[in-house]
Amino acid sequence: MPTCYFPLHMPSLERTITAAGLMLSVVTLAGCGSGGDEGATAPNPSPTSSVGEDPETDPTKGPPPGTESKTCAVPQDAQPVDTSDPDIVIGEGAPAGCTADALVAAVAQGGVIVFDCGPDPITITLDRTAKVRNDANPDVVIDGGGKVTLSGGGQVRILYQNTCDESQVWTTSHCDNQDHPRLTVQNLTFIDGNAKGDDPEGGGAIWARGGRLRVVNSRFFNNVCDEVGPDVGGGAIRALSQSEDLPVYVVGSTFGGSDSLGNVCSNGGALSSIGVSYTVLNSAFTHNRAIGNGANPAAQGTPGGGSGGAIYNDGGTFTLRLCGVEMTHNSANEGGGAIFFVSNDKTGELIIEDSTLSGNVSGKFETEGYPGIFVIAAGDPQVTNSTIE
Repeated sequence: MPTCYFPLHMPSLERTITAAGLMLSVVTLAGCGSGGDEGATAPNPSPTSSVGEDPETDPTKGPPPGTESKTCAVPQDAQPVDTSDPDIVIGEGAPAGCTADALVAAVAQGGVIVFDCGPDPITITLDRTAKVRNDANPDVVIDGGGKVTLSGGGQVRILYQNTCDESQVWTTSHCDNQDHPRLTVQNLTFIDGNAKGDDPEGGGAIWARGGRLRVVNSRFFNNVCDEVGPDVGGGAIRALSQSEDLPVYVVGSTFGGSDSLGNVCSNGGALSSIGVSYTVLNSAFTHNRAIGNGANPAAQGTPGGGSGGAIYNDGGTFTLRLCGVEMTHNSANEGGGAIFFVSNDKTGELIIEDSTLSGNVSGKFETEGYPGIFVIAAGDPQVTNSTIE
């Protein structure tokens, strides 16, 4: 029977690259933080859960998840997880049982988590971050059934996973390269996550290090992280140290959709990583913004940042693969209005297939011939059957 809930250290990375006379640097990666100051994990009175009545929370309104016209093949390990036999059901057929307390407790326990909150869309607003415990179930699957919105209320990060965070329990001697926990979020909407001032930095909706992260059929609106800084990133998602250097999969999902729904951070308005590969399939990115200024390293007299309006990828050997992606109207104050991709040792690959990148504004720099993209990689971007304008 499912359970039902009712009412390391990691050395800093210092890298400098020079391209076209522009000096850029990726400065530091914080080690193993505690998930920031989002609040204690002890249960508090639950914030109100509410039925969605606007495009942010009602899946029948506003931007849908993913792109209907793009149908790139999805590999088996990027498919949605079968949740027909859940470990935990949040709720008992009505909104009253679908609380922040229930969600936080369920995520800490792990396993396959589903919701039974009644027939209408519902928003669960958190007053503290839901945190994955490394010594609980190795698989954590959260399935909103297309009706559940998780909100940070403009105050807290929504989800946090960190295999190198001692407070979430160390379970191996190689926390930066272990195969669990494996976090999957699917059929969910994430809104108003806020990671400003958190340590570790970035990831307004989701921060994930170690194990694996998979995002399927989900929407991300108005999530934020720090406004300035040379390497902080991921208004929606920040990912580090995935097991065996396997990619983060983002499938059939939407980031932004209008000026009021875009995700925002100093760098990487939607996605950010250091040394982590992403495979992004059949997904949409619009109106996400990188709003830092001064680039990397920070120009004298500036706080730094402002690169990768939609996606900010940096590190050594890693791959960003886009297939079936629509990426429009994203912007960066400095470089890469759509994508900032820097493999500092020029071993990484940027692959764009069956995609459209259009109208992405780079404030100061981008790679010639690739509007909206700044790239340093093993070679030129590998572009197939795609429009970049």
